[in-house]
Amino acid sequence: MRVRDLGEFPLIDRLAARLGPYGKDVVVGLGDDTAVIRKSEDRLYLVTCDIQVAGVHFLPEAVTPRRLGRRIAAINLSDIGAMGGEPRHFLISLAVPPDTEAAFLDDLYRGLVETAGRFGADVVGGNVSRHDALVIDAFLLGEVEAGREVLRSGARPGDLVMVTGRLGASRAGLALLLGEADGGPAVPGDVRERVLAAHQEPEPRVREGRVISRLGGATAMIDLSDGLASDVGHICDASGVGVLLREEALPVDEDTLAVAALVEAATAARKEAAGPSGRADGHMDAARAQAVRWALTGGEDYELCFTAAPRAAERLAAEVEAVTGTPVTVIGEVLPPEGGRWLVRADGRRVPLEAAGWDHLRTEEA
Repeated sequence: MRVRDLGEFPLIDRLAARLGPYGKDVVVGLGDDTAVIRKSEDRLYLVTCDIQVAGVHFLPEAVTPRRLGRRIAAINLSDIGAMGGEPRHFLISLAVPPDTEAAFLDDLYRGLVETAGRFGADVVGGNVSRHDALVIDAFLLGEVEAGREVLRSGARPGDLVMVTGRLGASRAGLALLLGEADGGPAVPGDVRERVLAAHQEPEPRVREGRVISRLGGATAMIDLSDGLASDVGHICDASGVGVLLREEALPVDEDTLAVAALVEAATAARKEAAGPSGRADGHMDAARAQAVRWALTGGEDYELCFTAAPRAAERLAAEVEAVTGTPVTVIGEVLPPEGGRWLVRADGRRVPLEAAGWDHLRTEEA
């Protein structure tokens, strides 16, 4: 059997089954946003890594090296934020084609150091080797107070499900990079820049995670890297619960809806599927459906999805927004495990919530 037949998460499960027992200082090993290792009686280390491969995770011809450096920092910082922690130190391993311009790497590190520094982290070392494609593998060490770490495994039936920020803008940015809106109306420049920034240099919700950690009351948390439908499923798996999400509650980014409309217009123009009469309503319905799909399965939004009892949810949402300016939206509720995993459509229909989203071993597009 080849790994592409398994898929990313079954492969991780297979490899996890071959790991030996953890040492006594390991609080949490494989299966959360970071490993958790005891530093002292009252402090824990958070350890994470993430690899970025040219042509798989980013389109090298479509991103500046400085923006790419910011992205690399952000996606690792996001993992620390999802645990409620504080980032500390990066290690960076590079595999580069020998003909890579040194100035490219100068700018990549400039962006990486800028974003890391905004959140109190530095780059303390790494390694360099050669490869046919550019590969950047980042390791990040963080810390959190013992007892303040927020894992994926604490969600309980009756908890509310919440997300920070807006969803879908990263996938909208990818749609523009892939040319999905080509042949239709022009994308406004300000919209284009915002969705490209959302995709290429997302804002890690470290400060929001710290607020959630310090307040207490959150029962589970994860960052949205693979897509909301998949990532909330990881909380369900770790916590042994079900979930119900409401489509109408999803905080779909307005720019996402605008890009989805332009993609649909371009698709309709290419296919010449409809005449001018009655086309607009159907077109906008399709655009809304596309934007919702991106919000659920597009991935790489790097917002936080977390759960809390109703009595704590309002306090958490209000404090996160008051301290950071980032809105928090209630999008559903946690069910008992026998309740299943569901999405309530805008028309009231209840459909299975399928864990569609990014799979590194099965997804072809970057």
